[in-house]
Amino acid sequence: PEGLAVPEGRVKPWGTNHAVMMAADAVHEPFAVINADDFYGAEAYKTIGDYLAQLGESRNSYCMVAYDLNKTLSENGTVSRGVCGVDPKGDLTSMVERTQIERMPDGQIVFHEPLSEDTPVSMNLFGFTPDFFTYSKEYFKVWFEANKDNIKSEFYIPTMVNKLIGDGTATLRVLRSAAQWHLSLIHISE
Repeated sequence: PEGLAVPEGRVKPWGTNHAVMMAADAVHEPFAVINADDFYGAEAYKTIGDYLAQLGESRNSYCMVAYDLNKTLSENGTVSRGVCGVDPKGDLTSMVERTQIERMPDGQIVFHEPLSEDTPVSMNLFGFTPDFFTYSKEYFKVWFEANKDNIKSEFYIPTMVNKLIGDGTATLRVLRSAAQWHLSLIHISE
């Protein structure tokens, strides 16, 4: 943003939420954000599309598609997931990044402590209304000042979501998917 300079030595991108911010001038209606390296399944796209289609001119009303943890594990090692807290209405209360999640030989899923098979987790399939851009632009300046000395820090979507949920600015409906998540293998050659 204007008035801020890239710290010396910074080569890493600013993170997923900063990438979303770059679409602000082109997007003027409810929109979905996905990771390019995940295969979400047709059902997940329909679920989020149906929700976004009914928002109209709404503000501060977001959504995400959450998967059951047991359907997002890898047979090739541990995974990191945004473990979601959900209230009785189906709205997000918290999203905490957990790393080193794995299924043990006895079948139990653990991250320093056991996790339930059906724990809702974020796979970065979010839906937002355009006001999200304004909040992101404002908060990026605050985040930048707090993180400018860490040349590896990133402004993630969950960082912004947790801020907006935590301060009561927005709600985020957690839409559940019964689908099996798959990592897409993309090879890009120069």
